[in-house]
Formats: sequence, C-alpha cells, structure tokens
Amino acid sequence: MSNFKKASEEEKEALEKYLLQFLNIEKQFPLLPGISNRAAVANLFGLTEDELSSLRDMYSKNAKEAALELLKDDDVMDWIDNLPFSPGDTIVAIGDSSTDDLQSWFEILREVLDISRPDADYRFINAGQTNDTSSQALRRLHRDVLSFEPDWVFISLGLFDATRLSIAPKRTLLPLSETWENLSTIEDAIKEVTENPVIWISPPPIIPGLLDKMELFDFDIDENDLDQIRQIITGKTGYIVDPKGKRMGSPPEAWYYLSDGINPSLSGHVNTTRAVLYTMATSEDEREGAEIRPDEEIS
Repeated sequence: MSNFKKASEEEKEALEKYLLQFLNIEKQFPLLPGISNRAAVANLFGLTEDELSSLRDMYSKNAKEAALELLKDDDVMDWIDNLPFSPGDTIVAIGDSSTDDLQSWFEILREVLDISRPDADYRFINAGQTNDTSSQALRRLHRDVLSFEPDWVFISLGLFDATRLSIAPKRTLLPLSETWENLSTIEDAIKEVTENPVIWISPPPIIPGLLDKMELFDFDIDENDLDQIRQIITGKTGYIVDPKGKRMGSPPEAWYYLSDGINPSLSGHVNTTRAVLYTMATSEDEREGAEIRPDEEIS
C-alpha cells in the first residue's frame, strides 16, 4: 500500500505560483540515492511525475518565450553580436535563488544564446542554489563550478549575506568583512581555471513591504547593507553588471518581483538578462584583470 500523500489544490497552487521554481533538490542533494528518480522527487512534493514535469516545463517555456521577446529588440541583437563568448565555451553561473530559479536570468540567457547562436555549442551550467550566502557558495565552489573547468563564470551573490534574522536584528547574517573575503576567495579560485574575467551581478534592492507579508521568511534586508555589498562588487575586476542595483527600477517596482519582494518575477529576470548582455557587449576593455563597467545606464 502506497504512503504517497497527494498535494491539495491549495498546495499545488502555492507550488506553481511560488515554491516549485526554487525547489531544485536534485542540485542541493546530488548524492542522495534515488535523486535521479523523477517519480521519487515528485512524491516529495505530493505530485505525480507527470505533474512535476508539467510544472517544470512551464517554467522552461516561460524562459524561452522571454528570450524570444528579447530577440525582437534590435539593440539586443547588436549586443549578442559583440559578446566575447567563443564556440564551445562552458558558461557557469553560481548564485542564490535568483539564479537557481527555473525561469531565471541565466535560463533566459541560455535560451537567447541557443536560439541566436545555434551552432556555437555552448555548455551552460546553472550552479545557483536557493538562499545561498557567499559562504555556502564558497563551500561548494569546487564541486559545482571549478570541476567543470569553465571558460566563463557569473557570480550573483550577496543578497542573503545581508539578511537580518528576527532573533538577531542588530547584525547581518554574515559580517561585511566575511562577504568580502568569501567573494575574493571565489574570484581567486576562478582565476586558476580561466583567463577570462569574472562576470559580477550586483544584488538588486528588495521591497520591504512585500517581504514583511511573506510568512515563510523571518528576516529583513536593509538597503544600506545591500549597498555596501554592491560597493564590494563594484571594486572588483571583471564585468560589473548593474553596479548601482537599478535594473528593477529606482525605486524598485513591484512588477519586477514575486510576492516576496525579494525574488525577481519573469519581467525582473528579463531586466537582468538585458543588463548582462549590455554590459558584456559594450565594455571596451576585455583584458584579464581590467575593471570593466558599463559607461552609461541601460535604457
């Protein structure tokens, strides 16, 4: 007799509209026996295998449709023509939930390049994990990034370093000095496997009013803390994507976020993808170790 407990309609709605796109447990627990069994993974969510596949396919479809819309923009096509990627490159992104998201900016970028450069044979590896701090990312860096000998690495970290827990509101989860050391160590390790510059993506601001309403979270994030992390990133060498964190609007607009006020909506991810393409295509200096930043705001 099966002990499978089916998700209620309300639970399914929560999974579809918010949770499932971040619950990529195959990446979080790759060594678990049976983790490659799609039916077993589906059972953990109270879904059938077909339901899980259908929902995940929906997010993949969203990313592809977003990419197709971006490709209608003449500016985007010009930026793609000027990207520094070479055929056969391995492109890895390490980050938190905004990267791990099944319809994230990285998934949209993957679709943009697969569609526009079908013969380039790029290898994309999404090494994002939901809610990761820079310390957690550093711990898994070898397994999830360096072991693939990447040609290009995106780093999108820092947001969850800045969380202030409800039980300890006077300090951030990680002190700023630790964030600085973690990011520097990650950068140094990446330079050992590729001569190409790191691509840094700054954390966008959050919308406190929405975050306060999210019962799943018991923390706050202060814009001043995020700005200090952006300053660390802006001082790095490599491509600096959106150094001032304005790609979601200034002030940030709720349209570009999910209901939590932290994670980007599909529209927000499109903004990040545009910022990535713009920065990498318009930066003039691509030498190893050079500071590479956009000279103007993205329109």
